[in-house]
Amino acid sequence: MSSSNAPVKIGICGLGTVGYGSYTLLQNNRQDLARRVGGDVMVSHIGSRRLRPGQDIGNTRYSADPFAVVNDAEVDIVLELLGGIDVARPLVLQAIANGKHVVTANKALIAQHGNEIFAAAAANKVLVAYEAAVAGGIPIIKAIREGLAGNRIQWLAGIINGTGNFILTEMREKGRAFAEVLQEAQALGYAEADPTFDVEGIDAAHKLTILASIAFGIPLQFSKTYTEGISQLTQQDIRYADELGYRIKHLGISRRTPQGIELRVHPTFIDEDSLIANVNGVMNAVMVNGDAVGSTLYYGAGAGAAPTASAVVADIIDVARMISNPESGVPALAYQDDSLSDLPILPMAEVRSAYYLRITALDQVGVLSDITEILGDCAINIEAIIQKEPRGVDALSQRVPVIILTHEVQEKKMNDAIAQIEALPTVAERVMRVRVFRLDA
Repeated sequence: MSSSNAPVKIGICGLGTVGYGSYTLLQNNRQDLARRVGGDVMVSHIGSRRLRPGQDIGNTRYSADPFAVVNDAEVDIVLELLGGIDVARPLVLQAIANGKHVVTANKALIAQHGNEIFAAAAANKVLVAYEAAVAGGIPIIKAIREGLAGNRIQWLAGIINGTGNFILTEMREKGRAFAEVLQEAQALGYAEADPTFDVEGIDAAHKLTILASIAFGIPLQFSKTYTEGISQLTQQDIRYADELGYRIKHLGISRRTPQGIELRVHPTFIDEDSLIANVNGVMNAVMVNGDAVGSTLYYGAGAGAAPTASAVVADIIDVARMISNPESGVPALAYQDDSLSDLPILPMAEVRSAYYLRITALDQVGVLSDITEILGDCAINIEAIIQKEPRGVDALSQRVPVIILTHEVQEKKMNDAIAQIEALPTVAERVMRVRVFRLDA
């Protein structure tokens, strides 16, 4: 390990887009980094299955096995940039056992195994830093963990997956269908060949799990995060949202309530005038509401080599400073390890929300009264109703869309109402439901 006068030596595991971007940034800004840290910071060992065309690592030591980096006695900080869990988890645990600090951009690893990893790090007196795991280049972890540390966080809501935001933006602005935009997102490299993690909200759920833990001082609980994707949204829903004065965004939401913590990812209606409703394309944004500061917004690039490398290198600086001054660290999940709260995660059925409902019904007398009667019996108040004249295919089949915006109600009551509405012989399809999130909630 480095002495106080020796350079801090970095070992990079994984030389993909983010790995090489981090290497390049460390090389390009080496002098500035030394000034910030108070000593030289250098990449001494790279572990990657292969070097890609155009990747120039000069005379830096290279190994095809990333575990060679972890077991290199000279390496002080291990950058885990492999992604996935199967190799990354044992690699990180081995690095910690070897007394090395770890910087990672791996949101799945932290969300699913962070409790174990942080406990191991504490036992071995090393740091695990993970700013790049959420929202790419936006320093949202530091903002919540340090900048807002004087606040009691009330809620946070974020667009934390750029692929889903790109799809919804294209659907709204250009009138395109979901499947068509998804295909383009894959061609552009925004979405994987299997897009499930992005479009079904799993990627966002990993990130939300991390944000909620540092915001509310609770253990990481990915398995309790409610997750719903955007693949069922149609042009109709986008259009009706506009008519009602809303935009649809795929949000991760976590909110403190007297009963526990909400932890949920799903398509959401947001007031069209709010800042976050106007975050478009592949950009990310997170709103955080604290009791002292009120609502704050953090916006920027949520992915890509340079933005993510920016967050990785910021973590390296923090860890390198800590090597020089071991008493300067911040707890991994913002709160002291023995002070994490046992506040429960609310089941989705207990969450309260307003709702947008799109009901496809037969164009017959009495249908609307049947629907409103069910909602009334379930103690659900209606804010707005739009009933459209049937057109095109709907006119031929005598089906009409009924759009309803409700006041806030417990989800289990809405589930009951939707089940009853779908059982009506005059209702032709499953009810489309989108939750509404009001930023003054």
